[in-house]
Order: sequence, then structure tokens, then C-alpha cells
Amino acid sequence: MAMAEGLRPELHRYCARLMGSVIDGEDVVQDTLAKALVAIDDIKEVTMLRGWLFRIAHNRALDLLRSRAVRAAETIEAADDIADHAAIDSLERMMRDEAIRTAVARFAELPIPQRSVLILKDVLDEPLAEIAALLDLTVDSVKAHLARARARLSEINATAAVRPASRTSSELVARYVTLFNQRDWDGLRALLAHDVKLQQSGHPIRVGSADVGMFFSIYAGVEGVWLASAWLEGREVIAVFERSDDQTPGYVMWLDWRDGKISYIRDYRYVRYVIADAELVLGPLAHIA
Repeated sequence: MAMAEGLRPELHRYCARLMGSVIDGEDVVQDTLAKALVAIDDIKEVTMLRGWLFRIAHNRALDLLRSRAVRAAETIEAADDIADHAAIDSLERMMRDEAIRTAVARFAELPIPQRSVLILKDVLDEPLAEIAALLDLTVDSVKAHLARARARLSEINATAAVRPASRTSSELVARYVTLFNQRDWDGLRALLAHDVKLQQSGHPIRVGSADVGMFFSIYAGVEGVWLASAWLEGREVIAVFERSDDQTPGYVMWLDWRDGKISYIRDYRYVRYVIADAELVLGPLAHIA
């Protein structure tokens, strides 16, 4: 399981793009590792672990995409009519660079088979034969999907909207940020619903205002941390800066509210890779030093 944890960032790079969301991608990673923990005895050789985890993650992501009707799964056809461009090294590098720079959400505009092949080849640099094995395709079909996906991604990027501008913070998030930056821990605890839940990847879920209130006690002992409102994939979140002079956040958290009280906190402190490839739009950055 320690080795599996070490694969989390790589799994997330795949799942986030497959889902078109860094947040949904992390949910798939967590589901994958939970399933791996239950079925770990099925792994007979350590060398099987990486491919096995990617297959679990791939299948879990497809299940979620189908159930949510984000995009209907298309038939993965055997297509052998696309030439092999692997020998054109400069073109390969250019296409890989474009895929790596592309915003995560844009991958959702690709058909699922093309999306999977493109991420595995151009983002994770997997060999064609291993991609074929993972997706139950022939190598020629992988090449065909890859060529089509690259062409479509270039079209998507050419017509993509300009990066969204910062927006005004909601009253509830602004209050949370202000109280935190003022170190008003009692004020923050007063915002918690009695049945509030706190989720941090790799840790048991905390439930109830008394237990979740300890979350603020931990931050009370850390100097320099401050918050700012932000937007991630259209969702209002909270950016966490770990030193008073930091220009970029280290991670984010987001809150759910019910009747003006916090009902759920999702803290990404232990999975900082979640925002590594994300389009994070920061709100006002004023804080109390």
C-alpha cells in the first residue's frame, strides 16, 4: 500500500483528465486505493501493481462517467487506417507539450477512448503496447485513437475561452476567510453544524462539531498560514497559503454549507498534487500578517 500511495500523483494526472475535473479525479483515486486495499492479496507480484491500479482507476472512472451521463461511452472500434507518426520526433514532442499544457476540463470534450489513449501517451508517456494492454485494444487502434485525439485537442485549444477572471467572494466564504486570517478559532468553530464532516485524503473522516473543531486547533499552532477565496473548475474554494509572503497557494479546501453553517469540509493538504494541473482563479488576496 505504501507503493500504491506513491503512485497517487500519477493516478490523479490520469483520472483528473479522464473525468475532466481535478476534484472528481481525486475521488476516483481514493476509490481506487480503497478497492486496492481490499483486494491487495490478489496481487502476486509487485511488478503487477502499477498496471493493476491503473486498470481499477480506469474502470472506476468509466463507471462514473457513464452513470453521470457526462458523455455516453462510444464503441471502441479497431481502426487501422491511421499512419504511425512515432518516428516524427519533433511533432511528437510538440503534441505531448500541448497535451500537458491543456486545461484538465478540456479533455472531457474528447470521446472517452481517445481521451484515455491521449492521456496515457502524451501526458504519462506510456508505451503504446502497455496502453493497448490496459485498454484491451490493438496497438494499431491505439495509434488511430491517438492521432484523432491529438487533432481534436488542437481544435479544442484553438477555440478555448480565455481564462476566467476573478469573481466576488460569497458572503459565507468571505466570512470564513476573514475569521481564519484573524485567527478567530472560536468564531470558526461557531460556524460548524453539529453534524459537520471533515475529509482529508488518507485520514479517517471526522464527524461532529467537537471533533472537527480540532481541525482549527491544529492550524492554531501553525504560523504564517493564511487564506484567500478562489475558484476551481467553477466551484468556489479556499486557497491555503503556508507562509505570509507566499505568492501561490500550497493547496485548497472547499466547504459545503447548510442554513449558514458549515456541513462539510474537504481539505486537500495531504494531496497537493490536486491543484498542480488545475486552473485556479484567485480572489482577493488581502490578509492579516
